[in-house]
Amino acid sequence: MISPAVQGFIHVLEGLRLVHRPGIRRFVVIPLLINIALFGGVLYWGWGELDRLTAWIEGGLPAWLQWLELFLRPLFVLTALVVVFYLFTPVANLLGAPFNALLAERVERELVGEAPTGPQVGLRSLLREALRALWGELRKLVYLVLWTIPLLALFLIPGLNLAAPVLWALFGAWMLAIEYMDYPMGNHGMGFAQERALLRRNRPLALGFGAGLVLLTMIPVVNFLAMPAGVAGATSLWVKRLRREPQRQ
Repeated sequence: MISPAVQGFIHVLEGLRLVHRPGIRRFVVIPLLINIALFGGVLYWGWGELDRLTAWIEGGLPAWLQWLELFLRPLFVLTALVVVFYLFTPVANLLGAPFNALLAERVERELVGEAPTGPQVGLRSLLREALRALWGELRKLVYLVLWTIPLLALFLIPGLNLAAPVLWALFGAWMLAIEYMDYPMGNHGMGFAQERALLRRNRPLALGFGAGLVLLTMIPVVNFLAMPAGVAGATSLWVKRLRREPQRQ
């Protein structure tokens, strides 16, 4: 029997498959372009800043520490990747939120043959849905910041700092699960507290899904599809595993 964590991971692959369907592809274009433009801009700006920062620090090193130059650039690149991962994803989803909600509706219609039963989303109500989606993204951003502060503090506490990288990895997976599951759940009128409660009751499933998304965002070029694939995979997960569960906080 496949474990819930593995099932969650499989839905990320399902999302990658779904975004290539003819009836869904046109809803992927705008989120994909947002991803490419934002990531390309950040990469272009960050690479120039990285060169200047490296040169500035290397210029201040004493002669007997010049050997550190071999390690500085890889260290800065790794740090930049971590920062981009935790900042790029919320910003990209904030910009793409209204279109992601439409994508989730289309994927659900493709899977079950009907639109969500909650507040309807569509081109005629795009403005209303855009405001709702943007408000949801801001709530998730606040949630992210409130948890980030204590998790960062763990790195400063001897003993506990050994567990900090593991907790960060789990938190990253959890946040991505919340991020993308919000679109199909929100289309059915679920509030943020209801969504988190449902995912907590299915934590292994959610963490497996989030872990798959973490991996997807780390694969060059393929990571451009992470946002639409995440939305499609989350909708598949909702339709096949979660929508029949009772909704309670």
